Amino acid sequence: MKKSSPDIEKSLIKGLTLGDEKSYKILFNEYYEWLCNYVYKLTNDRILSEDLVQNVMLRLWEKKSSLKITSSLKNYLFRSCHNEFLMYLRVQKKEHDALDELKWQALFEMYDQKEDQTEADWNKLEKVMEQLPQKCKEVFKLSRLEQKKHKEIAEILGISTKTVEAHISKALRFLKTNVSGFFF
Repeated sequence: MKKSSPDIEKSLIKGLTLGDEKSYKILFNEYYEWLCNYVYKLTNDRILSEDLVQNVMLRLWEKKSSLKITSSLKNYLFRSCHNEFLMYLRVQKKEHDALDELKWQALFEMYDQKEDQTEADWNKLEKVMEQLPQKCKEVFKLSRLEQKKHKEIAEILGISTKTVEAHISKALRFLKTNVSGFFF
């Protein structure tokens, strides 16, 4: 960037506020690359830095008639680009927060659905288990739901461990044919 004298800056600002395209082009050519390099140092992304600077330059042209630049043009543009970068960060944070919120919401919904599905599966299992013969049902519940060993079940019910094994086998065969999705 060439050194601009305060007089040249004032004439560029005056020409810009009057809608002079030539003044805008000179201003753009004078500061664009310098501003892109500055913003690139903030973003480490060449395309993003150019987009942000272009936004500032476009807004400068759109608001040309109402511009009130009290400091140097260079400082005004520098501050405008810095503010544009900060605004970009705020928007990104809001979008990131919104995406995080959606992600957590989806996870909770999936968990609730899975929980509902699990509850439905257990209800189905219980209904099918009710169809088992009484002794077979008792042995299966003690074995699978209460996690008792075959010997313990035999002592509780006063039957042999071989009978316990036979009841469990019978229950598993019955459940596997009548309930899908469970691993016994």
